[in-house]
Amino acid sequence: MFKEKLEEINSKFKEVEQKLSDSNIIADQEQYRNLSKEHSYLSPIVEKSKEYFKLLKDIDDLNELKESDDKEMKEMAFAEYDQAVANKEKMETEIRLMLIPPDPHEDKDIIVEIRAGTGGEEAALFAGDLFRAYTRFAERNGWKHEIIDSNPTGLGGYKEVVFSISGNKVWKYFKFERGTHRVQRVPETEASGRVHTSAITVAVLPEAEEVDVEIKPEDLRIDTYRASGAGGQHVNKTDSAIRITYLPTGLVVACQDERSQIKNKAKAMKVLRAKLYEQKMIEQEQKMSSDRKQQVGSGDRSEKIRTYNFPQNRITDHRIGFSVYNITEVMDGDLNELIEKLISCENEEKLKSANI
Repeated sequence: MFKEKLEEINSKFKEVEQKLSDSNIIADQEQYRNLSKEHSYLSPIVEKSKEYFKLLKDIDDLNELKESDDKEMKEMAFAEYDQAVANKEKMETEIRLMLIPPDPHEDKDIIVEIRAGTGGEEAALFAGDLFRAYTRFAERNGWKHEIIDSNPTGLGGYKEVVFSISGNKVWKYFKFERGTHRVQRVPETEASGRVHTSAITVAVLPEAEEVDVEIKPEDLRIDTYRASGAGGQHVNKTDSAIRITYLPTGLVVACQDERSQIKNKAKAMKVLRAKLYEQKMIEQEQKMSSDRKQQVGSGDRSEKIRTYNFPQNRITDHRIGFSVYNITEVMDGDLNELIEKLISCENEEKLKSANI
């Protein structure tokens, strides 16, 4: 069954290669781009399958040699057979993981929105802490981040902060952060030493290209205003901040981080495209509800995904029932253990669902 599956993939790969050399397809940019993505997905599987087919032949040869009249040859065959079978099982596991269809957002950069929820100033402070954890995690991986819009508080927190992260496979690692993050700790603003529970919400949006979402100019209302800093103080003497309203749905995005109106508008349009693209993806996912079963969490902001318990030095991810006890390191950007566990669980779910 597994061998037949790989043979089908090899045939499919040859078919894709032939299509990519067709001049009519080359002229159709969208079709060519889709086929190129499929080629990139299939290529490493085909290469690995060559190793697998060779290993199957070696196992068949060793089986024959185990019946040999040559004593030395027979002993060699028995000695190598068990290792070859173990290698086969290991390779099958590797190939099954490779067979998991790629995430459609795999190569996209992202926009992250962090918003303080219940908990007042303490929630805003934790929003700032998580923002720093994410940006340090990005720096550790060599990714770039850029603030798009923010509403800071006087104590160093954020009522909300919107920022972009660009780099290799950022979506793969940040998509699990979508949802409600709950924090339990003694706030800096608490004199009695009582533990408070606060919450913030995180949205992670894949950046959309113009080809992903069509936005008509007549569907936009663009307003300018003066950017302000913490406490409402004006940080700009010109109306450089931009607010864009998408008239068909009333969706509003804003950007005031740059001193240039043109740059703020470009950033705001980036956020708008991402939000419209997200809505488009949600509609598609709802039509194919089975895909939801393959996800670790739905990405809904109302879903409580994680609790950060500072007194117990514990972070618990509720989606997979997994805890780590290194809260200081995580808040300094070391999210690898948490995220790698989430990736592993998601892969297991996808393998079960796809029956690969």
